[in-house]
Amino acid sequence: MRIDIISVMPELLESPFSHSILKRAKTKGLLEVNLHHLRDYSTQKQKQVDDYQFGGGAGMVMMVEPLVNAIESLQKEVTYDEIIYLTPDGKTLNQRIANTLSLKGNLLMICGHYKGIDERIREHYVTLEISIGDYVLSGGELAAAVLVDSIGRLLPGVLNDETSALFDSFQDDLLAPPVYTRPEEFRGWKVPEVLLSGDHRKIEDWRHEQALKRTQERRPDLL
Repeated sequence: MRIDIISVMPELLESPFSHSILKRAKTKGLLEVNLHHLRDYSTQKQKQVDDYQFGGGAGMVMMVEPLVNAIESLQKEVTYDEIIYLTPDGKTLNQRIANTLSLKGNLLMICGHYKGIDERIREHYVTLEISIGDYVLSGGELAAAVLVDSIGRLLPGVLNDETSALFDSFQDDLLAPPVYTRPEEFRGWKVPEVLLSGDHRKIEDWRHEQALKRTQERRPDLL
């Protein structure tokens, strides 16, 4: 999979993609992430990429021309399955969206800044708008990092145990059940006996019951 990201602050994304699971995905050649500085596509002498909004009001807007230049330049190299704009008023990211996007081949992400991007980009280029929550960030870079991470870990071969992702929270519209590891007892706190029984059927039944219970208590809206 190839993911291209257009940003006015690409340096914010260098660290998230250089460690842990995403680093492994890149090292294995399963995921290619390319960062593109929007200012490189500006025709302004000072490499300006934002301007005041028509109609007045506080806050700057990312200009249409640099974004068009960046998008169309990249489209000469790659055919994108989705052009994604990270924005607070997009669809709220969930596991189903991550699952769907992990099956794509090439994605282009646009990180907003200031008051957002010129609406004409959204009208003529963007195919999917995604939010990571009902709050506002200083820019779309952190949202892009979250989105890439949620997608990248699902790619076959990225996780050491490929079945692990299948049992994550939200994969079956339930929260994940409690998990335990050694020692079996610590300060009198014991691991549930069923998990030590070796009876896989009972263990799966227990985990399902616990997942239902936890979802009912913490996220009843999922049921």
